[in-house]
Amino acid sequence: MKNQNGQKQKKEEKGQSHLRWVIRIFLLSVSLSAVLSLCSGAALEGAGVVTAACILMFFVLLGIAFDIIGVAVTAADVKPFHSMASHRAKGAKQAITLIRSAEKVASFCNDVVGDICGIVSGSTAAVIVTQLQKSFGWRSIIVSTAVTAIISGVTIGGKAVGKRIAIKQSKKVVYFVAKLMAALHIG
Repeated sequence: MKNQNGQKQKKEEKGQSHLRWVIRIFLLSVSLSAVLSLCSGAALEGAGVVTAACILMFFVLLGIAFDIIGVAVTAADVKPFHSMASHRAKGAKQAITLIRSAEKVASFCNDVVGDICGIVSGSTAAVIVTQLQKSFGWRSIIVSTAVTAIISGVTIGGKAVGKRIAIKQSKKVVYFVAKLMAALHIG
């Protein structure tokens, strides 16, 4: 009877822990989205097509980079990092933490940052399309379709290439991020 109560208590604790994670990730998503949208909006105000395209590429590349990190963390093996940690290699402990928290790291990188970048790049694309429509007049639907198709292609193609890199080079990707975290005293 005691064992069943212990298992029941552990399930309740895991449920509460997961609920706290969901609430935390929701609040982080709202905050990060607001900050990135404000920054993007401020940078786009009065910006020309070239500046808007640079901002768009920044968000597309940021989304791809975080997608690579999220996939790499789920694909990486923790064993080499244990060996590195025993030799006190800088970033090894952070790499272990990343891999042990792969579900949360992937959720943050792929879902939170990736989705926010997709949304912000979509609104940036709308600014570009609006500016281009003023120049092209009646052909605006062609311009809108072309810009949307190109942005989608670059984003999806970039993520496809990134996933291959993340899987094949997961140790290098995770270690790079871990060393960056160590240098910034994160984790």
